Amino acid sequence: MNRHQDTEDQISPTKRSHHKDQEDGLRQVLQEMEALYEQNQSDVNEAKSEGRAKLIPSIKLRHCCLLRNQRCVTAYLYDRLLRIRALRWEYGSVLPANVRFHMCAEELQWFSQYKKSLASFMRSLGGNEGLDITQDMKPPKSLYIEVRCLKDHGEFEIDDGTVILLKKNSQHFLPRWKCEQLIRQGVLEHVVS
Repeated sequence: MNRHQDTEDQISPTKRSHHKDQEDGLRQVLQEMEALYEQNQSDVNEAKSEGRAKLIPSIKLRHCCLLRNQRCVTAYLYDRLLRIRALRWEYGSVLPANVRFHMCAEELQWFSQYKKSLASFMRSLGGNEGLDITQDMKPPKSLYIEVRCLKDHGEFEIDDGTVILLKKNSQHFLPRWKCEQLIRQGVLEHVVS
């Protein structure tokens, strides 16, 4: 099974409803935190003004619940960001529509900022041309590979100026580094002899 199929499995309809449940769960945790905070504020004010020391254990318990919920929400959001960052390395700077569909506006904005930051960093490497560090994720065994086009993609230019028409089911012998991005996007597949 290829990586693209794995991603498709991760966002299947059952996973989609799971993601929606997680958003609802996050919303519920935030509402609970707001309620705990408001109750604590009320009890703190009452304890101060009326000197009711018996409220302090309840205040401390709610405060511990708030801290726990904060840690859980932070861990969840951090995990989401790590997964979104990994998508940039797997798919490149353009995410497939079926992946974008499962991201909220803030996540898409974060992805856009991350890819711009990464592009800026890559331009700063290797002199005038920059260095694409997303290529050759595994050391190549050869510089050229045979690839089969999985869908019509149009014209594709390689370094020597040769323009190749990538039509569905056509096979080509191309420089590995020029193909890796298209392989990750599902346009080409590596033909293993």
